[in-house]
Amino acid sequence: MSLSYQNKQQQQQQQQQQQQQQLRRELLEITHFSGVVKLDCACSKCLFQILVDLQQFHFPCLCHRDELGRTTLHLLITSWPNVKTTWQKPGSKLRTAVTSLFKQAEACLRLLCEHGVNVNAEVDGKINQTALHLSVRCAALSAIHILASYGADVNAVDSSGLTPLHMAAGILRKDIIASLVREGADINMVWDILLFSSISSYLTHIDVSKLTLGTLLKHGAQVNATNKEDMSPLQEACTIGDIELVDLLLKYGANINELNKAGENCLFLFLNRSPNLWKNSLLVKLFSLISPLTVYNHKGFLPSTLNLPCFFKQRQQLLKLIQQPRRLQDICKRVIYLKLSFSAGSVCDLYQHIHTDLKKKKKQTLKLFS
Repeated sequence: MSLSYQNKQQQQQQQQQQQQQQLRRELLEITHFSGVVKLDCACSKCLFQILVDLQQFHFPCLCHRDELGRTTLHLLITSWPNVKTTWQKPGSKLRTAVTSLFKQAEACLRLLCEHGVNVNAEVDGKINQTALHLSVRCAALSAIHILASYGADVNAVDSSGLTPLHMAAGILRKDIIASLVREGADINMVWDILLFSSISSYLTHIDVSKLTLGTLLKHGAQVNATNKEDMSPLQEACTIGDIELVDLLLKYGANINELNKAGENCLFLFLNRSPNLWKNSLLVKLFSLISPLTVYNHKGFLPSTLNLPCFFKQRQQLLKLIQQPRRLQDICKRVIYLKLSFSAGSVCDLYQHIHTDLKKKKKQTLKLFS
């Protein structure tokens, strides 16, 4: 190898080193007009290689905040890749590129955590959310496990009293809920009941909401807990008037005989909304399962809809039906229906018989609102 060739290689290496040093100096300078350090800019673009180069500088700007009170960690999470890979063809260049982008983001996050970034730091300002809150908001699913593994508090609350799990239930993300629960999130933290976050979104996201509710219940959510209005999830479901939602809650042991502060049972709440009067299947189910069977509250009032002149005939028939004593066979079936799990294979035939009996009662009750 000639001497001139060796000299040329050395010159090229020196030039590369000078360029890298210049790049590092520029990254460490606080020159961005909004107050974001260049290290933050590197994170926002998931430039993993640049972060590797910065290791020898011991990450001097990890605690720096921009004008919005966000640290480098917060900026990384808020710029997390938000591209779905499920619809992309396996092995395609686009899918490969997207997968690489996610891996770079995860590598950036791990590198920051390894160098001592405060994973529980809150965004300065009114919301006081941590990186985990931001991970839920930005749907950064893989970031949740990484942050939790480095000590992030999965039960941290923001200024509104919301935990990351509350937020996940509010946006109906089953996968994020499951991930937070696996990392130790308390599914029954006092402040609000996660179930109500899903039920409140039920009318606009029915299918997703049922999946979310099922996930919460499966992981031990208190099905009979009440919210600030002293309403249980089952009472809310009866107010909505959806029989599938009622069945889901009953499956996990919801108390159908529970009263709210006003002494209103599930049947009262169901009948209190006029659109529900035409939902005969749920009406028959409530009639068959509620005990003692009554449509009055503590003050002796009927549901407001039954006081309307147009429902006078139905009200009289309903009150007459309630006064009829129940057969012993019906009482036994009601107890079995509420006590046993819907999924128990050994009682499938029994439940089929019960449902058949309910259908017969439905035909009798249909005359009320015909």
